[in-house]
Amino acid sequence: MQVNRNKNMFGKKKSSGMGKFIFILIIFAGLSGYIYTSDKFERIEPTITLHNSGYWSKKANIEIDISDNYLLKNYQVIVEDGANRFELAKEEFINDVREKKIYIKYPSKLPISKNIKKLKITIIVNDKSLWNMGIGNNTTKSIILKIDHTKPKIKIISHSYSIRKGGSALVIFEATDESIDEIYIDTKKHKFKAQPYYKKGYYASLIAWEFNQDKFVASIVVKDKAGNTRERKIPIYLKDKEYKVSYIQAKDKFIDGKISDLITTDSKYDDITDRLEKLKAINEDMRINNENLIHKLGKGLSQNLFKRWRIKKFHPLSRAAVVATFGDERHYYYENRDNEISQSYHVGLDLASTAMAPIVSSNAGLVVFADENGIYGNMPMIDHGMGLYSIYGHCSSLLVSQGDIIKAGTKIAQTGKSGLALGDHLHFGILVQGVEVRIAEWMDSKWIKTNIDNIFKEASERIGK
Repeated sequence: MQVNRNKNMFGKKKSSGMGKFIFILIIFAGLSGYIYTSDKFERIEPTITLHNSGYWSKKANIEIDISDNYLLKNYQVIVEDGANRFELAKEEFINDVREKKIYIKYPSKLPISKNIKKLKITIIVNDKSLWNMGIGNNTTKSIILKIDHTKPKIKIISHSYSIRKGGSALVIFEATDESIDEIYIDTKKHKFKAQPYYKKGYYASLIAWEFNQDKFVASIVVKDKAGNTRERKIPIYLKDKEYKVSYIQAKDKFIDGKISDLITTDSKYDDITDRLEKLKAINEDMRINNENLIHKLGKGLSQNLFKRWRIKKFHPLSRAAVVATFGDERHYYYENRDNEISQSYHVGLDLASTAMAPIVSSNAGLVVFADENGIYGNMPMIDHGMGLYSIYGHCSSLLVSQGDIIKAGTKIAQTGKSGLALGDHLHFGILVQGVEVRIAEWMDSKWIKTNIDNIFKEASERIGK
């Protein structure tokens, strides 16, 4: 009987030990599951994104984005010049932060040689994860940047002698730098892009003085990838020009006819029932939307190098009479002048001939638009190169399609009264990089020879082979 008791006692001990083992195993499994599923023990490394051009200067900051799917703990930014190692920035995050944008200035105050050509930047980021025995996850990223403190150089080769308010001009210049990033002509109101011309390092640009811009100054701006900028003012003579101001009585027949017809073309105007509100909506809101489309389409400029660009005077409609001029400031009133209800500018030249007269493109180009455009009705728009565009509004029919490449002399449409037009006529407009300009200049062969052809000729002679 004694032997049996010992056997039972032994069996109980064995059972008790197995239970403890299973208990410990469950605890371990639960703890492991918690570690592997809890955000506090996440194993994903922080991310580092560098926004840079590969160049660095006193004018440009290095932009760094750091982030972590859990929480950021700290970061450190180090610069090395090959002989020395300096700490540029560091931060310890006390609060919960998942992402941070860092701007690093050039270390001008550090004992780094002024003639240094390259610097190595290293970014070290740690997160607050408890993974890796509480150390967390770590990411390190390094980049070598070229050091460039030299501004680009600009040399004006040739330019139009003058520009008239509302008119156009041409400038050709040389820009040199090992890392040019951006080139444009700044007129304070617009930035005109430049196209590579003749051979590497030379550029040409048509510019415009907007007709309702009182003051005008044009400067060539060249920026490099290190952030260095050079500006050079174009010494161009300014000629003022006054534009017509008109007062137009808005009659019920006009509002109930053309204006109401256009109202129905866009559902967003469905709730407008008041006559005067209808006129204002079409003459201002719809007009702005239509012109925004034209401006957007007219901003394109090729970056392919070209050696020759010739433009003939525009003569879109034979035996035509001018019925409305460019730059006309129009004030619409109802019943009497004191009751002004709307205001707009006429940014084209209205030409009238016979009904449904053929419209011709005087110059070759690419049709960038051929469709209905609100107040402009059926409207083809053509890119003639160098940022010069022509538009033809109120057409009764279109004879070209978007994407067509046409030759000079091509019949593109017929005159009509589509859109906001009471009688059959052509609204003819010319734009320079999205800015409406004086049509009279581009219809004048003498002006084109003096301000365009001669400038190209002079520039090519100065540049040489």
